[in-house]
Amino acid sequence: MTQRDHKKPILRRARRIVVKIGSQILSSATGIQEARVEGLVSELAVLHNQGKEIVVVSSGAVAAGMTQLGRKERPQTIPEKQALAAVGQIRLMALYERAFARFDKNVAQLLLTHEDLANRQRYLNAKHTFQMLLQSSIIAIVNENDTVAVEEMKFGDNDHLSALVATLLGADLLIILSDVQGVYDRDPRLHRDAVLIPLIEDIKEIKTKVIGASRSTFGTGGMATKIGAAEEAAAAGIPTVIASGLIDGSITRVFDPKEEAGTLVLADDNRLTSRKHWIAYNLKPAGDIVVDPGAHEALVQKKTSLLPSGLKEVRGAFGVGECVRCLDLDGREFARGLINYSAQELNQIKGLHTSRIEKVLGYKPFDEIIHRDDLVLL
Repeated sequence: MTQRDHKKPILRRARRIVVKIGSQILSSATGIQEARVEGLVSELAVLHNQGKEIVVVSSGAVAAGMTQLGRKERPQTIPEKQALAAVGQIRLMALYERAFARFDKNVAQLLLTHEDLANRQRYLNAKHTFQMLLQSSIIAIVNENDTVAVEEMKFGDNDHLSALVATLLGADLLIILSDVQGVYDRDPRLHRDAVLIPLIEDIKEIKTKVIGASRSTFGTGGMATKIGAAEEAAAAGIPTVIASGLIDGSITRVFDPKEEAGTLVLADDNRLTSRKHWIAYNLKPAGDIVVDPGAHEALVQKKTSLLPSGLKEVRGAFGVGECVRCLDLDGREFARGLINYSAQELNQIKGLHTSRIEKVLGYKPFDEIIHRDDLVLL
C-alpha cells in the first residue's frame, strides 16, 4: 500500500492534531520570519474551521530574542540563552496571537519543563489544562520553558516534547515540520542519490537502518530526534508525518488524501498503555540494573516480574519508585521500569531468593524488584 492509501483512513479519524514547528522554519540569519508564521497560521486556521483541535509546539523563542535585541551570534551560555528566551517568548507569542487573530482565533501559551511531565500529578494537571483549552476552541501554543530549564529539567528537543504532548492529549496525528522533505534512506546533504521514504510501517527497523548507518549529524542530530519522536508517538498509537515547513502549503498537502507529503510513519499495532508510555518516555532513568540471561528471557519472553535472584549488578544511586534501565550482560538496554528497592538495598539482596529478602534487610515490602505492571519492554 502507498502513503495515499494509508492517509485516507488516518485523515478521516484525525480530529486532534499536534503540529511541531522548528526554529529553522521560523527564523533565518536575519531573525524571525513573520511572513512564514502568518502562512503557517493561515493553514492551521483552515483546519480549525473544519472542526480540528489544534495544538502547536513551537520553537523559536531564542531566535526571536536575538532579533529583538539585535544579536547576531547564538548565545554560548545557559544564562544567556535563558535571558534571550525570556525576551523572545513574548515576541514569538505576540506574532502567533496577531496572526491567529486575523482569523478570529484565540490562543493560549503553555511553557513546560521535563519535570512537569515526569511528575505524574503535574502530568495530569497539564492534561486537564489542555483539555479545557481544546473544549473552549482555543489553540494552545507550547514551548519548553527555556527561561528556567537547566539540563536535568530539559526535554532535550522540541521533537521529543511534541511526541510527549501528542501522547498526553491522545492526539490522532502528529505533524513535525522541519527543513527537510522527510526521512531519507541516507543523508541527502552528503548523498545526491538519497531517496525519500514516503511511508514507514516499522519505525524501529528504519531507525536501525537510517540512523545506525549514518555517522553525520543526520544520524546523530536533527533527523535522529524526529525519528525518535515518531517512534514515541507510534508506541502510543499515533501516526506521524515528517515534512518540510519551508514549502508553502505543506500542511494543506498533508491533509490532501490525493497527495503524498513528506514521510508518513504508521502507529504500532501493539500500543503501550498510557502509564507504560509515561514510564518509557517521560521519565529520565536514575540508574541501571544488569540482569542475567535467565531473568532477561523471563522478562522478554514470559512477561514476568523481575526478582532479585536474576539481578547481577547495580549502577548508580537511586531511590524507591525511580525509573531505572534494565540491561543484559552485554550492556544493551531492553526495558525500563519503576524500582521497588533503592540501589543500596538492591546491592544487599542481588542474586538472592525472595525468601531471603526479609532476613537480609529486616523487612520485605515486595517480592519483586520491578513488578511487570511497572515494566516496559523496549
